[in-house]
Amino acid sequence: MKPLKVGLLGLGTVGGGTFTVLHRNAEEIRRRAGRSIEVAMVADLDVDKAKQLVGDTGARIVPDAREVIANPEIDVVVELIGGYGIAKTLVLEAIAAGKHVVTANKALLAVHGTEIFKAAADKGVIVAFEAAVAGGIPIIKALREGLTANQIQWVAGIINGTTNFILSEMRDKGLDFDVVLKEAQRLGYAEADPTFDIEGVDAAHKVTLMSAIAFGIPVQFDKAYVEGITKLSSVDITYAEQLGYRIKLLGITKRADKGVELRVHPSLVPAKRLIANVEGAMNAVVVQADAVGATLYYGKGAGAEPTASAVIADLVDIARLHDADPQHRVPPLAFQTSTLRDAGQELPVLPMSDIVTSYYLRIRVADEAGVLAKITGLLAGAGISIDAVLQREADEVGGEGSLQTDLIILTHDTREGDMDKALAEIQGLPTVLAPITRIRKEELN
Repeated sequence: MKPLKVGLLGLGTVGGGTFTVLHRNAEEIRRRAGRSIEVAMVADLDVDKAKQLVGDTGARIVPDAREVIANPEIDVVVELIGGYGIAKTLVLEAIAAGKHVVTANKALLAVHGTEIFKAAADKGVIVAFEAAVAGGIPIIKALREGLTANQIQWVAGIINGTTNFILSEMRDKGLDFDVVLKEAQRLGYAEADPTFDIEGVDAAHKVTLMSAIAFGIPVQFDKAYVEGITKLSSVDITYAEQLGYRIKLLGITKRADKGVELRVHPSLVPAKRLIANVEGAMNAVVVQADAVGATLYYGKGAGAEPTASAVIADLVDIARLHDADPQHRVPPLAFQTSTLRDAGQELPVLPMSDIVTSYYLRIRVADEAGVLAKITGLLAGAGISIDAVLQREADEVGGEGSLQTDLIILTHDTREGDMDKALAEIQGLPTVLAPITRIRKEELN
């Protein structure tokens, strides 16, 4: 059988890793795929650097990605440029040219996936994106194929290594966010501009894709609730630890009575949960489904060769299905395309005010009689049930002779909109001395 000819767009970290692993494991990959997979063309603006990596393998190097797309010998275009701009244009042009596409571009698919998947379906080509979520962890294939018999109830994941590294360091060393961020940048775990990571946007791109696959709804990044870790304090991480919890930035999507939850935010997770013990830059995703129960997927969420592993897995799938009837291929979002619109109407993405979860509250108050009773009374008046209350000694909070202290309150499940109203009333009390810290709590039972 003739080789599958691949054109790589972008020879950066992931592109270089993909080329290296394909070359190194060529025979193993051929035996699995049933045909060899060859990089025939590489497009990169830095032609000299590309030549050093490609060497004498025979791959043709060009500075213009459109030369790759225009080559009739290329079967698959691998887009590893990133971003929303030129990457979208090139992907759509590759599809229009009848090429299959493999991409690691979660931002592109989370925002423009509906358009791209429709274009691919109309043209009868595959768009594969295992590498777009959690790097080398095969979570897309698990959701789309391995769990296809199940009704998925919820998915929760640590899907951004930068933020998990920062939170791990804050917990281990008792340092504040700003200090650890600078260290993460020095070590290469965080970009010079880390906004997408620390503000939760990267995780939201990824959980948007997982939500679409889990529940058969269109990708709807614009409806995701996104909150990062920039406002977290080391004192909250310490308090959470004392209460038996770890704080993790989670991407969460759940099937609820009236729709689907789609959110990213810091969460208290019981320390006994396996996912709570995922440290450093590692990723992990828990999927709860009706037939199989809970399954956990853990591994490296980034890096040259872990991500290349996912890219090449997609190439092997395409090699096997290259000549198959498009109607017999696995749909990109697991459910048949014709059913996605109906599911999107039946399962709308819920606004955050309708989300039901439990909470950790830290309230800095004047250390005087009656304060706790007033606050708990306002919570009770809003129908919010309290699970636990911890009052710190004033000396521990403000030093000897301090006249203020921290109240730590854990609640039972309540509607976010009700919590918003209660906190607005509590914040207005003259005895509340600082903005209230609210962190959602996920038991992940």
